Amino acid sequence: MKDDSENFTVFNSRALIDVVGNVTDEALKATKIKQLIGVLGGRFFNWAQRKSLFPLHLGIKCCALEMAAAGAPRFDAERFGVFFRSSPRQCDVLLVNGPISKKFADPIVRLWEQMPEPKWCIAMGECAISGGPYFQSYNILEGVDTIIPVDVYIPGCPPRPEALIDGFGKLREKIIRIGAPPVKESETDAPIIIGED
Repeated sequence: MKDDSENFTVFNSRALIDVVGNVTDEALKATKIKQLIGVLGGRFFNWAQRKSLFPLHLGIKCCALEMAAAGAPRFDAERFGVFFRSSPRQCDVLLVNGPISKKFADPIVRLWEQMPEPKWCIAMGECAISGGPYFQSYNILEGVDTIIPVDVYIPGCPPRPEALIDGFGKLREKIIRIGAPPVKESETDAPIIIGED
């Protein structure tokens, strides 16, 4: 009885794609074109990532009004490429504002985990940064950074829409530095605090 590996009639389309893919991959590696395509593709995706940020508009308390004002016609965050979305599966920035109760910590983590990589987090306002007036309360977390990593802090109670737009600008600078592919947070990559020189 013949072995199926010698029978060329068993050669289906998936195997053909694998053979052609391996041959093409080896040819691209030999000519260094694969490396060039990787570099150009990475730069293109990095440019696209920072020019179109999709924050999840998660309004908890009074900072939500400032976030809404940033998207309104007077400040118009859309001209800077910031498009507020409602689904975590379409967003790449989790914009947390307001106090995070211990009961709401699990839904925040669930939203964070539903977002596709690469993703970033902005803590807007004193309540999201340190608990605000509810600091050391029995049911309020002392900052959202106790449950998810934060990339940009925007202090204020509540911060102005201009500060939020500036925070998105600082996040763009961070995206330029770290690149588009998901990378592990290094110890030297400190979060950005708006208003700090």
